[in-house]
Amino acid sequence: MINLLIMGKPGAGKGTQAALVIEHFHLKHISTGDIYREEMQKQSPIGLLAKSYVDNGGLVPDDITNKIVENVLRAGNYPNGFMLDGYPRTIDQAVNLDRILKDLSIKLDAVIDVEVSNPVIMRRITGRRICSRCQETYHIENKPPKVPGICDICGGPLIQRKDDTEDAVKTRLVLYGEKTKPLLEYYHKQGLLMTVNGELPSEVVFNQIVARLEAVS
Repeated sequence: MINLLIMGKPGAGKGTQAALVIEHFHLKHISTGDIYREEMQKQSPIGLLAKSYVDNGGLVPDDITNKIVENVLRAGNYPNGFMLDGYPRTIDQAVNLDRILKDLSIKLDAVIDVEVSNPVIMRRITGRRICSRCQETYHIENKPPKVPGICDICGGPLIQRKDDTEDAVKTRLVLYGEKTKPLLEYYHKQGLLMTVNGELPSEVVFNQIVARLEAVS
């Protein structure tokens, strides 16, 4: 069994690495974003409460997020371990997670930080384009369409999402630095932080993660 937390700036490739590591170790994926969507779809009391914040453009308060994660962890449905994704995002949430894990007599084995520089993040995100019809994704450098601005699949016009603009990315990176980056020091002090170079090819990053995790598991 191995219990992990994965972190990284928006656009760092965290989602790609999370999926690969989860499949390799057969872990339960505990993503607060996915849990929110599931609870909202079920229209559960906690889902409706979370929706009221999301619909107004706000962040779901810590006490709601903490409770959702605690419920999943207490259910104990992770025979091979779990990977936390999107939680914790703040020091307060991390302290609460420590409390939950202590109560359950389980521990984190490693905190994976997929590190990518801000200029690379900016190029990755601002270069993304999406088809306004079929939602196929492109990148102006890494995966350009055959005809500029036109989807290869359906011929629909390609657009840039509002949260992929330069100003939006700058804002997201500032928020990450203010709220989430302090967690890296928090877990570094606990001896759990495992930093990998997310600017390398994804298969290289994955192989490095697996090798380092197998050494500690």
